[in-house]
This record gives sequence, structure tokens and C-alpha cells, in this order.
Amino acid sequence: MAQTKEDNELEILEKEIKDFRTTFKTTCYGESIDQVLGLRDQWLESISKLTDKWSKRLKEGDLMINRFQEYTNELNQKNKSTEEKQEKLSEVLASIKDGEEQNADLMATIQELKEKLTKKEETKSKATEEKMERFNRVEKTFKERTGLEIRKTSANHLQFIFRCIDHKDPDKPYVFTLSLNEEGDYEVVSSSPPLDCTEELQLKVRETSNFSAFIANVRKAFIASSYK
Repeated sequence: MAQTKEDNELEILEKEIKDFRTTFKTTCYGESIDQVLGLRDQWLESISKLTDKWSKRLKEGDLMINRFQEYTNELNQKNKSTEEKQEKLSEVLASIKDGEEQNADLMATIQELKEKLTKKEETKSKATEEKMERFNRVEKTFKERTGLEIRKTSANHLQFIFRCIDHKDPDKPYVFTLSLNEEGDYEVVSSSPPLDCTEELQLKVRETSNFSAFIANVRKAFIASSYK
């Protein structure tokens, strides 16, 4: 029991010493510490405000730098575009000058081409007339000998109607249609009944221009087909 009492007294003494120390600190230094802490808080607040302020200014500075760079790039682009347009304008002016210098030669060339075209048309027309004369001569000869009849269709094609082909039916018509293309060459349109040798006959008359022989060969081909 004695030991427990001493322990309690010791604890009470330590508590009193601790309380005295706390009271002493509070009495002697409490006001100064509060002031120091207050100044520290003000300093930290000022630092925070300055940091925010300069951070904002740095962002504004970066933004201004970016805008200035964009403006510089845009200005360079416009200068480049202006230079390109000036170059194109110079090229156009040079082209116009060259065109004016060549205008006389061009007009002379056009006139020459027109004259050649007119001459070609006249030659083609003359060749067509000659071939029509051949048609008429052939028609007369074959009509007298074989009863051949030549008609002009609505499409301006020439239709050759052969008779006396089929010995069983002399009046049966065998029809061969021919035209002249834009180049003035003979061109087979159709045959009734169909002939297997139309392309060969067409090529041969173009090579030889022997129209009488062509019509005779067509008649022979029809006669041969009548025996099949």
C-alpha cells in the first residue's frame, strides 16, 4: 500500500511539473508564437497570391507568343501566296505576248486547214459522184441481163434485188444492202438470205474499186447459197 501511494504522488508531481511548463510557455511565449505563426500564414498567403499572379501572366505570355507565331506564319503564307500570284501573272502576261506574236501564224494555219478541208470535201464529193455513176452503169447492165433491181432506202442505203437465182423459184428475191461510209468506202449493211462471205467481198471491192465484179460476186454467192 505504501508503494502505491508513492507512485500516485510521483504521478501527481510529474503532472504538476508538466502543467507548470505548459503554463509558463503559454505565459512567456504564447503571444510571440501566435505573431510568428500569423506572419508565416500571411507570408504563405502572399507567396500563393504571387504564384497565382505570375502563373497567370506566364500563361498570358505563352498565349501572346503563340498568337504572334500564328500571325507570323499567316503573314509568311500570304507573302508566299502573293509571290506565287505575281509569278503566275508574269507567266500569263508572257503567254499573252507570245499569243499576240503567234496570232498571225495561227490564223494562217487555220485558213490553210480550211482550204484543205474544203478541197477534201470536194474530192470526196467527186468520188461519190463517180461511184454513183458506176452504180447506174452496173444497174443498167445487170438489169438487162439478169433482171437486177436497185432501190434507195429511207436510210439512204442502196438495196440490190436479185432474181432468177433459184431455178425452182425464179421470182424469189435475194436482197443485198450496201452503203457508203463517211470515208466514201463501200460498206455492207445486210443480206437476205445471209451470206458468209460479205466481209471478204467488202474488203475486195474496197481494194479494187471494181464494182461490177463485186455485184457479180454477190450474185454468184447467192446462187451458191440456193443449192445448200
